Parts: sequence; structure tokens; C-alpha cells
Amino acid sequence: MSTTMSAPKKAPAAPAAPRGKRKLSYPVVLLLIAGGLLLLSLVRVVTGDEQLSNSDQFSSALGAAVPIGLAGLGGLWAERAGVINIGLEGMMMLGTFAAGWMGWQHGPWVAILAGIIGGALGGLLHALATVTFGVDHIVSGVALNILALGLVRYLAKLWFGAPGSEAAQAGGNDKQSPPMADMPSFTVPGLADGLGSIEKHHWFLVSDLAGVLRALVDDVSWVTVLTALLFVGSFYVLWRSSFGLRLRSCGENPVAAESLGVNVYSYKYAALAVSGALAGLGGAFLAVGVHIYQENQTGGRGYIGLATMIFGNWRPGGVAMGAGLFGFMDALRVVGGGTTVHAMLLLMAVLLVGLAVWKLRTGLRGARIQAAVSLVIAVLLVLWYALTDTVALEFVEMTPYVTTLLVLSLAAQRLRAPRAIGKSYRRGEGT
Repeated sequence: MSTTMSAPKKAPAAPAAPRGKRKLSYPVVLLLIAGGLLLLSLVRVVTGDEQLSNSDQFSSALGAAVPIGLAGLGGLWAERAGVINIGLEGMMMLGTFAAGWMGWQHGPWVAILAGIIGGALGGLLHALATVTFGVDHIVSGVALNILALGLVRYLAKLWFGAPGSEAAQAGGNDKQSPPMADMPSFTVPGLADGLGSIEKHHWFLVSDLAGVLRALVDDVSWVTVLTALLFVGSFYVLWRSSFGLRLRSCGENPVAAESLGVNVYSYKYAALAVSGALAGLGGAFLAVGVHIYQENQTGGRGYIGLATMIFGNWRPGGVAMGAGLFGFMDALRVVGGGTTVHAMLLLMAVLLVGLAVWKLRTGLRGARIQAAVSLVIAVLLVLWYALTDTVALEFVEMTPYVTTLLVLSLAAQRLRAPRAIGKSYRRGEGT
């Protein structure tokens, strides 16, 4: 009797795992920054606009990025705990007023502390409405913005503009505080001078890089250094500590977090207090930078900070990159004017062509339409650049806000917000 031995059957191949969205690693981020600097240098050479990438431009961009970044970081803390914080603008207003109120009497460092406290009080008010009383997050945030605007206007008239008051005699009025002392800054003398010498040669890429580095070591505010430390600290607290894990769990699944013993209310209150404090610090930076509190000083930066948080996908590194981008565009409006914004039209056209090529490579549904739209806009920008010599002042003023809309529309497809964000939660829901 013969036995027939059959070959062993091969196990069925495991189904291929779906391709996920690639996370931006630090080397990729550095490559993106290097590529952006290379494009900027190329546009500078082609257009001949030396103002586009000198140290004054980057110093102004750094100063503009700090309050936006602090507002975005504040929004990140709140929304990682599951609370939408539209009230960042109002918290910044409270920070600017508190800084102006205390700064002219006790100096810039007390102004910074007062701004932090003022913003934190705004955050706690938002927490009281949304966490304790269950008010809709958007409604509470909008109400806080309106309340803060009315409150600071009333207090400015009462404390700064009262006839015969000490503040009025010191230079205050109903729209601004008396001036405060200057905030100290630091400079690395030898390095700053050496980089300035390289920058003046206008070498391709080398001088542009020297301009960036000089902005980081010449006349830098200590609040800017504090902001950088806060970004690093926020990353380690939220992603490398048990406190941060519990806080983020409140924004993902508060019922499950409560079942594991997490006091969800306490963590949401803590997150909103930190959120308000960071936004208030951003407002205080604005007041200290010009030595006075002024009415409407925030100028919508709280809303732009919210946009940087969304652009950054609720991560500190992404918020920092978004703040840098918006700060750069805001600095173009202040430092460069219409001529420099005109040169940026060419850079935007190049970026849109790159976006179109990337969309076509992905092969996703609707990618061809998006690529075609990007190419059409790029052609229109090139024609605009070729047929004009400058950009109208009205469009220059709109530059930061147009950039906000464009960046958010391009980043919308890769966003992943916390799952429980904006949802009302009552203690004991899981029982």
C-alpha cells in the first residue's frame, strides 16, 4: 500500500495593513525647515528683495510668533482635556490689561505675572461655565470674549482715564495705560556681530541662514526664551508624565478615565487654568513689548493661535511651526510692506506647484481636482507678480488672515482632534 505524501499547504497570506498617515518625525521636520529656507533664499535672489530674509525680518517674525504660539499652546492644553477654548482671545485681553495695570506701577516682570494671573482667571471662568454648569463650549468661549472686551474697556476708563487720577497724570487715558519700564533682553555679542557680517554679504543660503541665527541671539526677550521652555515643558508634561496621560484621557474618553479613578473635573479645571495662563502670558508679552496696554491690542491673535493649534494637529511641535509661519507672515506686513509681500507671491506659487505634485503622487480620491486648482492658483499668482510691482496696502494688512485660511484648508485632511472634544460630561456617567 503506497502512501501519497502531499506537499504542505501554504498558510494564507495575511492581509496587508492599511497604510496610515505618516507621522512627521524630527528629521523630516528639519528637512522641511531647510527646504523652506532654501526656497526663501532662491526667491530673494530672483526678486532682489533683501528685506525678505534678513535678521530684522526674522526678529520681527519671532516677536510676532510668541503671542500666537502661547495662545495656540493654551488652546492645546484645554482641548487635550476635551474643552474647546474659543475664549483664548478674551483671555489674552485680560492678560494685556492686567499687565498694563501692574506694569506701569511695578515694572515689566510684575506685568508678566499679572498677565498670567489675569488669563488664568479667564480660563477658570470658562471652566466654571463648561465643566461645572455644562454650558456649550462655543457659547461660553464667545461670551467670554465679549465679556472680556467690555470689562477691559470699562476698567481702562475707570482706572487709566479718570481725570486727575495718578494714572492719567502719568500718561494714561481711557484707551491705554501709562508707560512701563523696558523689559530686559539678551545678546550674544561676538556671535551676533559675526553673523551680522556674514548676512551683509548676501550670499545665497549662507547669508539667509545667518539672518535666521542672528535673530535668535541678538536682542532677544527673556519672555521668548520662557516661551520656548514652555513648549518643551508642555510636551514632556502632556506626553511623558502620568499627569499628562490622565489629562489627555479626559479628552479622549472621560467615562473610561473616571472608571479608572481619574477626577475628570479636576483635570479639566487644571487644563483650563493653564490654558488661560498661557494665553494671558501671550497678552502680557504684547503689552510689555510696546510698554503700554492699548485697546484692541490683541488684534485677533487669540483666534490665529487657535488656528495654529488646529494646523499643528494638537501637538506642541506643530503649534510651534504654525506660530512661526503666521509670525513670519505678520512680520512681512509690518517690516516688509507691499514690496516684500509682492515677492512672496512667487514663493506661494512655487509651494502650490509642489502641493499639486504631491497631491497627484498620493493618488487619493479628488486629488486631481485639488492639484488642478492649486496649479490654476499658482499660474494666477505668477501673472499677478509679473504684471505688478507691489501689492496694495489693503491686501498687505490681510496677509496673516489669508494665510490662516489657506493653511487650515490645506491641513484639514490630516487632522485628528481628541475624540471627546466639545462633548458635555457629567460626573458618574459611566456608572
